[in-house]
Amino acid sequence: MQRAEAVILLMGLLVLSAPSCKKRYVPKPYGYYRIELPEHSYQAVTPNGAAVSFEMSEAAVLDYKVGDMAVSSEAGKGWFDVVYPSLNVAIHCSYKPVSGNLRQLSDDAQEFVFKHAGKASAIPEQGYEDEDNRLYGVYYELRGNTASPCQFYLTDSVSHFFRGSVYFNCIPNQDSLAPVVTYLEEDIKHIMETTRWR
Repeated sequence: MQRAEAVILLMGLLVLSAPSCKKRYVPKPYGYYRIELPEHSYQAVTPNGAAVSFEMSEAAVLDYKVGDMAVSSEAGKGWFDVVYPSLNVAIHCSYKPVSGNLRQLSDDAQEFVFKHAGKASAIPEQGYEDEDNRLYGVYYELRGNTASPCQFYLTDSVSHFFRGSVYFNCIPNQDSLAPVVTYLEEDIKHIMETTRWR
């Protein structure tokens, strides 16, 4: 028994007296997943319950279940999502007919944008106008770690109102999501440019 204890003690002393590693520990910076962005290619769509058509990305699908609302119900009519399954993001869209309530609809759209003002470092807006197709609207870019990095609305000022806002299905991180946001900005501008009232 004493011999075994002596061997263990000797081995412990050898381990402790062995020269230690001279490398310093350096913490590694956080890394992010590489995101494969699909090529920009588009398809024409006419969402159910909305008197609007536009071209959306072929990498996206239309989803008509918005929360617990059924699109067949009056409350869910005109609501749909343009979902990018591979990017974990959706453009939440709504279409409303205008009947003397244009001011209220545009105020509501701006209120949705400026709810993010507490997190946004800036909210530049860009007006959009296409006289030939009766399209007038605004594109908002929300900079910073906001839940929605970009939103838009379009109207013909008489009969139609169409709005959309981008939401990621993850915690917003401006740095890691920047490539996807840039990609989506091009798709949203394409949606705006190709929108037609029906």
